[in-house]
Parts: sequence; structure tokens; C-alpha cells
Amino acid sequence: MARLNVNPNRMELRRLKNRLKTAVRGHKLLKDKADETVRQFMIYIRENKRLRQELEGEISKALKSFLLASAVSQSQVIEEAVAMPGFQVKLKTSTKNVMGVVVPEIEILEGDKKELYPYSFATVTSELDSSISNLSELLVKMIKLAEVEKTCNMLADEIEKNRRRVNALEHFIIPQLEETIKYITMKLDENERANTIRLMKVKSMMEKRG
Repeated sequence: MARLNVNPNRMELRRLKNRLKTAVRGHKLLKDKADETVRQFMIYIRENKRLRQELEGEISKALKSFLLASAVSQSQVIEEAVAMPGFQVKLKTSTKNVMGVVVPEIEILEGDKKELYPYSFATVTSELDSSISNLSELLVKMIKLAEVEKTCNMLADEIEKNRRRVNALEHFIIPQLEETIKYITMKLDENERANTIRLMKVKSMMEKRG
């Protein structure tokens, strides 16, 4: 490990020891944060998996009903039946903090409610009614899934950033500081021994002259 290019003196030694102490403390805090972020990430991942599985099953069921309706009705009739929405949904977006990561939060507000089936029952089959009903019920889950998936992506990015910071401290910055401190300490010890030997020689010379 390459050491820092510094002057080997006591002031520099004290400064580097303080930097090392800060780096070690920061490394521990980052590791603790990384562990907790991973724990939160796994909670969101499990929620994401649950919502996705539920949605995939229910969407598949709704699409089957829609395909059956399309098979027995003319495409023009289907298009006219679903051209106008039965209701509107209003969303309120905000953010929340998860381990220092600002993630989205979506709240579904009461919208302008109309008829769920904005068409005449005489013109379409019951399969289309079933499909429209199923898809309408899925809206809330789809919005929640979008929120959870975005949170998962943002937490994954933060975990990767933390991993790089921890690795930089653990494998580069801290070893480099330790190596430089070791070098300065060794140099100071050498200087101390040289001064001691020099003083002993001076003392010996003075004794001989005396």
C-alpha cells in the first residue's frame, strides 16, 4: 500500500492519527447504515414481490375476460364501450426519508366518481363487465407497486454507493493512513536514536577532554 507523501514530523503524525480515527469511525457508521439500508431494502423487495404476484394473477384474469368479450363482440362495440372512463382518480405525491434516501410516497385521493360501466349493458357481454370491474380494482395496487418499485431502485442505488464508500475506506484510505503513520513513527524513532547516539558521543568527547 502506497503511503502519503508527507513530512515525517510529530505535527503531521498527530494530524494523520486524527484522520485515521475519523476514518475508522466513519467506516463503522457507513457499515451500520449499509446493514440497515439492506434490511429496509429486503422489506420493500418482499412487498414488491407480493404486489407483483397478486397483480400478475389478477391482470391475467381480467385480460382473459376481455379476450372473451372481444371474441363475441365487434371491435367497434368494445372501443365505444371503453372510450369514456367510468371514474377519475386523483393522486397526491410527496416524499419520505428511508435511511437518508428520499423516496416517493403516493396517496390516492377520492376522485370524481361516475358509473363504473359507462355503457349500455345491452351492447356488451358480461365478460367485459367482469374485465372492467377487475381492472378498476387493480388501480390502487398498480400505483402502490409503482411506488414500491421506485423505492427499491433508489435503495439499491444507495446500497451500491455505500458499498463503494466502505470499500474505499476499508481497502484504500485506512490502510494508506496506517502505512503513513507507521512510516512517520519509524522515521521519528530513527531520528530519536540518532540524536541519542549523537548526544552520547558529545558526552563521551567532553568527558575525555575533562
